Amino acid sequence: MLHSNSNLVRMDDVGFRRDGKWLIRHVSFTVQPGQIITIVGPNGSGKSTTLKVLTGILKPSEGKVISNKSLKIGYVPQSLAVDGTMPISVRRMMNLAGNVKTDAIDATMARFHIDHLANSQVQSLSGGEFQRLLLARAIMARPQLLVLDEPSQGVDFSGQMEIYDYIREYRDQTGASVVLVSHDLHLVMAATDQVICINGHVCCSGTPEGVANNPQYLEMFGPHAAQALAIYRHNHDHIHLPDGNVRHADGTITDNCHREDGHHHESPE
Repeated sequence: MLHSNSNLVRMDDVGFRRDGKWLIRHVSFTVQPGQIITIVGPNGSGKSTTLKVLTGILKPSEGKVISNKSLKIGYVPQSLAVDGTMPISVRRMMNLAGNVKTDAIDATMARFHIDHLANSQVQSLSGGEFQRLLLARAIMARPQLLVLDEPSQGVDFSGQMEIYDYIREYRDQTGASVVLVSHDLHLVMAATDQVICINGHVCCSGTPEGVANNPQYLEMFGPHAAQALAIYRHNHDHIHLPDGNVRHADGTITDNCHREDGHHHESPE
């Protein structure tokens, strides 16, 4: 484990070139322990490429990625094709995650509400079930860095809230860092520490509130997009349940983040 006051990983003036074209260039940022970083940008801006270079899947054409050699990374790609002609069960796919004990697999599947699907074929899963499976595989080995590329794509709104609650809870419980690409800004910004806006390079970065007022961000996405970043912060003392209800710290359950007594858990900053 890296020391708590050290950087977890740093991208230093990184560029990646393919077929004579720079997909990203001059990308620099640092991931500190316990941070949640959200990467935003238009389609084709190099967000997925940035994550692949960060994780070591792609080797940078210039610059460097600096991290502890013992850094353990969990990665959920933007898409994962499963060969329909090759049957594979949910449990088998979990086993492919590495040398993990059966008890740990069972506990992780239960945590992500896919234990009842253990013997189901992966090809038969719904979008939400498949995304929970991918996230469960990534988290099972307890990585220090969780890298997620559109982790809630194809998932309904309730499922999106559940997935982002899993991510936040994992960070809170383990102190791990999270770097994710997401268009669900209204859901992820409440827990995000830093936003990095990429369009082939880093256009701007900072807190959600700071980026929301950055001229480069506004020029890229338009004035209405600022509303997605200039959002309130949750005081995270509640858990979103699978049925869409919310369980609060005192054990009460409501159908949203607001309390029936008129109190709520949202405060502007």
